[in-house]
Amino acid sequence: MCGIFSAWGIEDASNHVYLGLYALQHRGQESFGIVSTDGEQFYMKKKMCLVADAFHPTTLKMLRGRGAIGHVRYSTSGPSVMRNMQPIHAQLHDGEVALAHNGNLVNAPTLRRQLHQEGMIFQSSLDTELIFHLMARSQATSLKERFFESLTQVRGAYSLVMMTHNQLLLARDPYGYRPLILGEYRDGLVAGSETCAFDLIGAKFVRELEPGEVVCVDQQGKTTSDFLPRVARQAYCVFEHVYLARPDSHVFGENVYSARKAMGRRLAQEHPVTADVVVPVPDSGVPAALGYSEECKIPFDFGLIRNHYVHRTFIEPDQRIRNFGVRVKLNLQRTILKNKSVVVVDDSIVRGTTSRKIIGMLREAGARSVHMRVSSPAITHPCHFGIDTPTRQELIGANKSVEEIRGYLNVDSLGYLSQEGMLSVLAQTKDSYCVGCFSGRYPEAVDVELTNPS
Repeated sequence: MCGIFSAWGIEDASNHVYLGLYALQHRGQESFGIVSTDGEQFYMKKKMCLVADAFHPTTLKMLRGRGAIGHVRYSTSGPSVMRNMQPIHAQLHDGEVALAHNGNLVNAPTLRRQLHQEGMIFQSSLDTELIFHLMARSQATSLKERFFESLTQVRGAYSLVMMTHNQLLLARDPYGYRPLILGEYRDGLVAGSETCAFDLIGAKFVRELEPGEVVCVDQQGKTTSDFLPRVARQAYCVFEHVYLARPDSHVFGENVYSARKAMGRRLAQEHPVTADVVVPVPDSGVPAALGYSEECKIPFDFGLIRNHYVHRTFIEPDQRIRNFGVRVKLNLQRTILKNKSVVVVDDSIVRGTTSRKIIGMLREAGARSVHMRVSSPAITHPCHFGIDTPTRQELIGANKSVEEIRGYLNVDSLGYLSQEGMLSVLAQTKDSYCVGCFSGRYPEAVDVELTNPS
């Protein structure tokens, strides 16, 4: 999972991309980057830190031009090091290009090995770099055609923004795993991972790119679309609704907040309990907890308070940071919890270590009983399409029964939302979503080498 944003035909485009990335910071906290163009030259800024920690007004003034693309990174392919920061940049035989990618290419190991054998030299360990190499060896006559041809050779999840000095290209994979959304701003165009970025700069939502769509925007702002070969179905990542996207965004045709609240209501129908208070694990558990509270008619309250100056623990790259981060990230409201029967609602359980610490904190605060409810099914398989769940050995849902997980977490009861229940409350048909992390059934084959993306 990463965040991408682009602005084209807009004065001070890099300022708008900066704000877009700021709104998308929840999608990646390891590094950021912006590349801009004034039509003749590229200007770049990339750093291993949060967006707000690196940019100064003088920095943005250096990123000149009416076109810019940007990226916030959460590593899924290649380690978290400087050479893997995006957007990536290359000099092809007919000009400079810059590219930012959200997703994961599942045939990357095979392609990389083939290209190595052909003598290609890689500057990073990113799967994204493969696209440049495939473009470089293409015999097509235009850069747009070479870009299109390269995409026919890769498989997996990709939402892409690519920029030259005179055109912006956008692409979404045929399954549509990750969102990519178009908007209008003044006389220009913006595109990004989520609509919350549009709201910040005052851009108008236009539409989502269709799965398999490749859009080209020229210097005058004229857009043309082509489509990659169709696949049998769509495979929108359901985890965008469960956890990844901001609740104030619209992705895959519906509001994320509403979807999460509906999951909470369905969870209450499937796993009711008698209790005194419903407490969310903030922030992504809040809408589901509200839905649960309304459906079960149990009062809702914030028994856990989040420190908003701490990163999201799920996407911390180091397990030691995740463990330490729980108490730094969350504090207790003891007056709400003491001597109460508590329903604690979270969006998911991945490894179980964070949930176990939270339950321990609730017990320490004097909760009489603790019932955990999870507004998604048990995660039993790794995601190969852009989320850091690399091996089944790390997933508590793959290695323990629900009763064993209940014992490990030390809760009085545990209930997961069923897969059927989760899909039933979403806007698209149930076979339009990728649920591989819950079922082990993936929309397309994955290279066997792709077992530990980092």
